[in-house]
Amino acid sequence: QVQLVESGGGLVQPGGSLRLSCAASGSIFSIGAMGWGRQAPGKERELVASIDTGGSTNYREFAKGRFTISRDNAKNTVYLQINSLEPEDTAVYYCHAAIKRRWGDRYLEHWGQGTLVTVSS
Repeated sequence: QVQLVESGGGLVQPGGSLRLSCAASGSIFSIGAMGWGRQAPGKERELVASIDTGGSTNYREFAKGRFTISRDNAKNTVYLQINSLEPEDTAVYYCHAAIKRRWGDRYLEHWGQGTLVTVSS
């Protein structure tokens, strides 16, 4: 079994910063690309950013400039630094990872349970 556990969410004032973390654990042979998505109240989930095993990153247009994704392969952990937070960033943030559980398996996408980020004064 594979688990992705996010942490670092909370209530923050506009203009503040947060660093979200997501650690993968369990029966893992290899992890491919990792990333973050978010779902704001009343909206569909959207992708935010992704990072491959070599550190190459991709950001949605809205995430460029204020969001920074990084990973620590030794810790099976992906991070999302968010600066200059805006009320519109209020959402549940989910991490995802492509995980191979055994040699010869294909990569399957796994998602965490999410961490709530609330931006409000």
